[in-house]
Amino acid sequence: MSDRLVILLHGVGSNGADLAGLGNVWAEALPNTAFAAPDGPDRFNAGFQWFSIAGVTEDNRPARVEAARPAFDAILTRIIAEHGFADRLDRVALVGFSQGSIMALDALASGRWAVGAIVAFAGRLASPAPLSPALGTPLLLVHGDADRVMPVAESSKAATALSALGVRTETLVLPGVGHTISGDGAASAAAFLVKTLVRTS
Repeated sequence: MSDRLVILLHGVGSNGADLAGLGNVWAEALPNTAFAAPDGPDRFNAGFQWFSIAGVTEDNRPARVEAARPAFDAILTRIIAEHGFADRLDRVALVGFSQGSIMALDALASGRWAVGAIVAFAGRLASPAPLSPALGTPLLLVHGDADRVMPVAESSKAATALSALGVRTETLVLPGVGHTISGDGAASAAAFLVKTLVRTS
Protein backbone atom coordinates (compact mmCIF):
# COMPACT_ATOMS: atom_id res chain seq x y z
CA MET A 1 0.00 0.00 0.00
CA SER A 2 1.21 3.51 -0.83
CA ASP A 3 2.15 5.96 1.89
CA ARG A 4 0.38 8.91 0.28
CA LEU A 5 -2.29 9.72 -2.29
CA VAL A 6 -2.35 12.80 -4.53
CA ILE A 7 -5.56 13.49 -6.45
CA LEU A 8 -5.17 15.77 -9.47
CA LEU A 9 -8.19 17.86 -10.52
CA HIS A 10 -8.26 19.26 -14.07
CA GLY A 11 -9.73 22.45 -15.50
CA VAL A 12 -12.68 23.05 -17.83
CA GLY A 13 -12.55 21.20 -21.13
CA SER A 14 -9.61 19.10 -20.03
CA ASN A 15 -9.45 15.61 -18.53
CA GLY A 16 -7.58 13.65 -15.92
CA ALA A 17 -5.02 12.39 -18.40
CA ASP A 18 -3.87 15.96 -19.05
CA LEU A 19 -2.73 16.30 -15.43
CA ALA A 20 -1.61 12.73 -14.85
CA GLY A 21 1.90 13.57 -16.05
CA LEU A 22 2.48 15.55 -12.86
CA GLY A 23 2.63 12.23 -11.08
CA ASN A 24 5.67 11.28 -13.15
CA VAL A 25 7.27 14.68 -12.52
CA TRP A 26 6.77 14.36 -8.78
CA ALA A 27 7.50 10.64 -8.39
CA GLU A 28 11.11 11.11 -7.26
CA ALA A 29 10.26 13.78 -4.69
CA LEU A 30 7.23 11.82 -3.46
CA PRO A 31 8.29 8.16 -3.34
CA ASN A 32 5.70 5.48 -2.65
CA THR A 33 2.91 7.90 -3.53
CA ALA A 34 -0.19 6.94 -5.50
CA PHE A 35 -1.53 9.46 -8.01
CA ALA A 36 -5.07 9.64 -9.34
CA ALA A 37 -6.40 11.99 -12.01
CA PRO A 38 -10.16 11.56 -12.48
CA ASP A 39 -12.32 13.11 -15.16
CA GLY A 40 -14.91 15.65 -14.10
CA PRO A 41 -18.53 14.38 -14.07
CA ASP A 42 -19.89 16.51 -16.94
CA ARG A 43 -18.91 16.72 -20.59
CA PHE A 44 -17.57 19.96 -22.01
CA ASN A 45 -16.65 19.88 -25.71
CA ALA A 46 -13.98 17.20 -26.06
CA GLY A 47 -13.25 17.14 -22.35
CA PHE A 48 -14.96 17.45 -18.98
CA GLN A 49 -15.93 19.98 -16.34
CA TRP A 50 -16.84 19.91 -12.65
CA PHE A 51 -19.75 22.31 -13.12
CA SER A 52 -21.26 24.14 -16.07
CA ILE A 53 -19.75 27.46 -17.04
CA ALA A 54 -22.58 28.29 -19.47
CA GLY A 55 -23.90 31.67 -18.38
CA VAL A 56 -21.82 31.60 -15.21
CA THR A 57 -21.53 34.87 -13.30
CA GLU A 58 -20.01 36.09 -10.07
CA ASP A 59 -23.46 35.86 -8.50
CA ASN A 60 -24.47 32.36 -9.60
CA ARG A 61 -21.08 30.63 -9.40
CA PRO A 62 -21.31 29.76 -5.67
CA ALA A 63 -24.62 27.95 -6.24
CA ARG A 64 -23.07 25.95 -9.06
CA VAL A 65 -20.13 25.00 -6.86
CA GLU A 66 -22.53 23.87 -4.15
CA ALA A 67 -24.58 21.85 -6.66
CA ALA A 68 -21.39 20.17 -7.90
CA ARG A 69 -20.46 18.87 -4.45
CA PRO A 70 -22.30 15.51 -4.50
CA ALA A 71 -20.71 14.32 -7.74
CA PHE A 72 -17.31 15.68 -6.72
CA ASP A 73 -17.50 14.04 -3.29
CA ALA A 74 -18.57 10.74 -4.83
CA ILE A 75 -15.53 10.74 -7.11
CA LEU A 76 -13.16 11.54 -4.25
CA THR A 77 -14.78 8.99 -1.94
CA ARG A 78 -14.37 6.26 -4.55
CA ILE A 79 -10.73 7.07 -5.30
CA ILE A 80 -9.78 7.37 -1.64
CA ALA A 81 -11.49 4.07 -0.80
CA GLU A 82 -9.91 2.28 -3.76
CA HIS A 83 -6.45 3.32 -2.59
CA GLY A 84 -7.07 2.50 1.07
CA PHE A 85 -7.00 6.03 2.48
CA ALA A 86 -10.52 6.31 3.90
CA ASP A 87 -9.12 6.43 7.43
CA ARG A 88 -5.90 8.25 6.43
CA LEU A 89 -7.11 11.55 4.99
CA ASP A 90 -4.07 13.27 6.49
CA ARG A 91 -2.01 11.40 3.87
CA VAL A 92 -4.16 12.66 0.97
CA ALA A 93 -3.54 15.82 -1.07
CA LEU A 94 -5.82 17.55 -3.56
CA VAL A 95 -4.06 19.39 -6.39
CA GLY A 96 -6.27 21.45 -8.68
CA PHE A 97 -5.88 23.60 -11.76
CA SER A 98 -8.36 26.37 -12.65
CA GLN A 99 -11.87 24.90 -12.14
CA GLY A 100 -10.26 21.93 -10.42
CA SER A 101 -8.77 24.45 -7.98
CA ILE A 102 -12.22 25.96 -7.39
CA MET A 103 -13.44 22.54 -6.32
CA ALA A 104 -10.35 21.81 -4.23
CA LEU A 105 -10.70 25.15 -2.45
CA ASP A 106 -14.38 24.45 -1.87
CA ALA A 107 -13.49 21.07 -0.35
CA LEU A 108 -11.31 22.97 2.11
CA ALA A 109 -13.46 26.06 2.67
CA SER A 110 -16.60 24.03 3.39
CA GLY A 111 -14.78 21.78 5.84
CA ARG A 112 -15.93 18.64 3.97
CA TRP A 113 -12.46 17.25 3.26
CA ALA A 114 -9.87 17.52 6.05
CA VAL A 115 -7.05 16.24 3.86
CA GLY A 116 -3.32 16.55 4.46
CA ALA A 117 -2.67 19.33 1.93
CA ILE A 118 -4.20 21.28 -0.93
CA VAL A 119 -2.46 22.95 -3.87
CA ALA A 120 -4.50 25.30 -6.05
CA PHE A 121 -2.99 26.41 -9.36
CA ALA A 122 -4.70 29.41 -11.01
CA GLY A 123 -7.71 29.09 -8.77
CA ARG A 124 -10.52 31.08 -7.23
CA LEU A 125 -12.46 30.80 -3.98
CA ALA A 126 -16.09 30.55 -5.12
CA SER A 127 -17.71 28.72 -2.21
CA PRO A 128 -21.05 29.85 -0.83
CA ALA A 129 -21.08 31.43 2.62
CA PRO A 130 -20.73 30.69 5.42
CA LEU A 131 -17.24 29.21 5.24
CA SER A 132 -16.11 26.71 7.88
CA PRO A 133 -12.74 25.48 6.62
CA ALA A 134 -10.80 22.43 7.71
CA LEU A 135 -8.16 24.25 9.74
CA GLY A 136 -5.75 21.33 9.85
CA THR A 137 -5.26 21.40 6.08
CA PRO A 138 -2.38 23.58 4.80
CA LEU A 139 -2.89 25.35 1.48
CA LEU A 140 -0.58 26.49 -1.30
CA LEU A 141 -1.92 28.92 -3.89
CA VAL A 142 0.13 29.20 -7.10
CA HIS A 143 -0.76 31.77 -9.75
CA GLY A 144 0.94 33.44 -12.69
CA ASP A 145 0.69 37.21 -12.80
CA ALA A 146 0.15 37.09 -16.57
CA ASP A 147 -2.94 34.85 -16.28
CA ARG A 148 -5.62 36.28 -18.58
CA VAL A 149 -8.18 33.54 -17.85
CA MET A 150 -8.19 33.56 -14.06
CA PRO A 151 -6.85 36.86 -12.70
CA VAL A 152 -4.04 36.51 -10.16
CA ALA A 153 -6.12 38.69 -7.82
CA GLU A 154 -8.39 35.68 -7.26
CA SER A 155 -5.62 33.81 -5.45
CA SER A 156 -4.87 36.89 -3.40
CA LYS A 157 -8.52 37.16 -2.37
CA ALA A 158 -8.64 33.47 -1.51
CA ALA A 159 -5.49 33.77 0.60
CA THR A 160 -6.89 36.74 2.50
CA ALA A 161 -10.25 35.11 3.18
CA LEU A 162 -8.93 31.70 4.21
CA SER A 163 -6.01 33.02 6.24
CA ALA A 164 -8.43 35.22 8.20
CA LEU A 165 -10.35 32.06 9.11
CA GLY A 166 -7.22 30.31 10.36
CA VAL A 167 -6.13 28.26 7.34
CA ARG A 168 -2.34 27.92 7.02
CA THR A 169 -1.91 29.52 3.62
CA GLU A 170 1.09 30.08 1.38
CA THR A 171 0.89 32.05 -1.86
CA LEU A 172 3.31 31.93 -4.78
CA VAL A 173 2.92 34.47 -7.59
CA LEU A 174 5.00 33.66 -10.66
CA PRO A 175 6.08 36.59 -12.86
CA GLY A 176 5.23 36.31 -16.53
CA VAL A 177 3.34 33.02 -16.20
CA GLY A 178 -0.06 32.71 -17.85
CA HIS A 179 -2.91 30.25 -17.31
CA THR A 180 -0.79 27.14 -16.97
CA ILE A 181 1.26 25.04 -14.57
CA SER A 182 4.85 26.13 -15.14
CA GLY A 183 7.95 24.17 -14.28
CA ASP A 184 8.68 26.49 -11.37
CA GLY A 185 5.12 26.17 -10.14
CA ALA A 186 5.24 22.39 -10.30
CA ALA A 187 8.57 22.30 -8.46
CA SER A 188 7.27 24.58 -5.71
CA ALA A 189 4.16 22.45 -5.35
CA ALA A 190 6.28 19.32 -5.03
CA ALA A 191 8.34 20.94 -2.28
CA PHE A 192 5.14 21.93 -0.47
CA LEU A 193 3.79 18.37 -0.69
CA VAL A 194 7.08 17.00 0.62
CA LYS A 195 6.89 19.41 3.54
CA THR A 196 3.26 18.68 4.36
CA LEU A 197 2.85 15.00 3.47
CA VAL A 198 6.23 13.28 3.49
CA ARG A 199 7.77 14.82 6.59
CA THR A 200 4.65 14.14 8.60
CA SER A 201 4.35 10.53 7.46
